[in-house]
Amino acid sequence: MSDKLKIGISIGDVNGIGLEVIIKTLLDSRILEYFTPIVYGNTKVASFHRKALGIHDFSFNVINTAEQAHSRRPNMINCWQEDVKVSLGEENEIGGKYAFLSLKHAVDDLVAGHIDALVTAPINKHNIQREEFEFPGHTEYLQSRTVSGDVLMFMISDNLRVGVATGHIPVKAIASALSVDAIVSKLALMDASLKKDFWIQKPKIAVLGLNPHAGDNGLIGVEDEQIVTPAIEQAKAAGVFCFGPYAADGFFASDAYTKFDAVLAMYHDQGLIPFKHIASRSGVNYTAGLPVVRTSPDHGTGYDIAGKNIASEVSFREAIFAAIHIVEHRREQELLSSNPLVTRRLSRDRD
Repeated sequence: MSDKLKIGISIGDVNGIGLEVIIKTLLDSRILEYFTPIVYGNTKVASFHRKALGIHDFSFNVINTAEQAHSRRPNMINCWQEDVKVSLGEENEIGGKYAFLSLKHAVDDLVAGHIDALVTAPINKHNIQREEFEFPGHTEYLQSRTVSGDVLMFMISDNLRVGVATGHIPVKAIASALSVDAIVSKLALMDASLKKDFWIQKPKIAVLGLNPHAGDNGLIGVEDEQIVTPAIEQAKAAGVFCFGPYAADGFFASDAYTKFDAVLAMYHDQGLIPFKHIASRSGVNYTAGLPVVRTSPDHGTGYDIAGKNIASEVSFREAIFAAIHIVEHRREQELLSSNPLVTRRLSRDRD
């Protein structure tokens, strides 16, 4: 029996670039040395995408359960049997329906422990909405399915990690969604994830201000003085090594982020715009705080380039390796906490 990790993959919107980046990633057979891929989708839909890309020397090994996965082949579980009309580049109900079926089957196996981690291809947050999915995105759905408390949207790359204090909410709702407790909770999650998932012993975290110039001493809004700064002080008192609030524009323009292990932004675009620019197509979206491991590429459905064979698989490939590393770090952490002999040996290795 193979000891390689089983990584589940949901295909996202069938009309987008999800299957393109999946196939391009798995086309290089060398990647199969590191994990066993299990794609939750449909072979007919995958064949449609393969032909649209002009790829002829690739196929999936069809299985019924994750336990049947071949350790040296890309595997696929058929999550539905009916024929599906794929309309590349089109946002429609079909794309959302089958994106959800793929995700549901993958999360079922993830929660049951049949796969070791999940990598999700992009969904359309509008057309996937249905009775079983009334969430802003993957993060909130997984939070519900795993009955988790607070979680953190954590964007990670080789040279930058950015979390957000508020997620997919309207800009006009950001200030009212922020509180001292909410920011302290995100900082605690980030600190714990950096230690457990990335093995950084004493993480140094930067906190961005909400307003331009971090409020400029109350001249441009009072939230930074009344909410963000007290949250930083409270988190420090609880043992989180954090600093700020920093004005976001100068913080990134001066490369100050290079002096920190992670950055907590106050809202989505404040953190993700500089992250995506700096990460340059290699960024990964990681959901910290879950009892399971889930990552995804840092791009969307790519309707405008679907089927044109120009989508880059780099971010998706990085998402797979990030999931593998996080699972391995968590398992090593479990060894550390359960075996004092292993604790001493691993401590020497890390030194």
